[in-house]
Amino acid sequence: MSYATLELRVNEFFNLITMATGIENLRIYNQAKDLEIRVHKLAKEFPKEERFRSVDQLNRSSSSVTNNIAEAYYKRSKKEKIHILRDNSIAELEETRTNILRCADKNFLDYKTAGIVSDEYIRLRKAIFSYIKFLGNNNPELTKTRQLTNPLTHQLIN
Repeated sequence: MSYATLELRVNEFFNLITMATGIENLRIYNQAKDLEIRVHKLAKEFPKEERFRSVDQLNRSSSSVTNNIAEAYYKRSKKEKIHILRDNSIAELEETRTNILRCADKNFLDYKTAGIVSDEYIRLRKAIFSYIKFLGNNNPELTKTRQLTNPLTHQLIN
């Protein structure tokens, strides 16, 4: 059996599993959705003059994380799935996470809450990378990622 045939069969099997389980059972999707709703609720408490600045930006970036995970989930090729997760979802996640921290600096929310939400986004990022690793298990070239550092502690993030 050729590599192309084997890859096609693996993709067909993965698509069958996908249809059987559904995105609602994907942990990273549910984590992203819960965080999106939490950020939306937090942003409602921001000053009214921030409605078209910080509030809008946080709502768009947090929903984009969830939407990109959903988009990746339904792509046919593993390469596309991994690309969307690694390049789009992670980028939007980091945008949301850093904006939350900056909103605490601007006194729109307290540092404790911002830190908790930031930590939850870090956990989501780790879970996304684990899912990427799972998807690319048969092809390590697909899962190459950049090393990330936490901007607050300058420590490497797995």
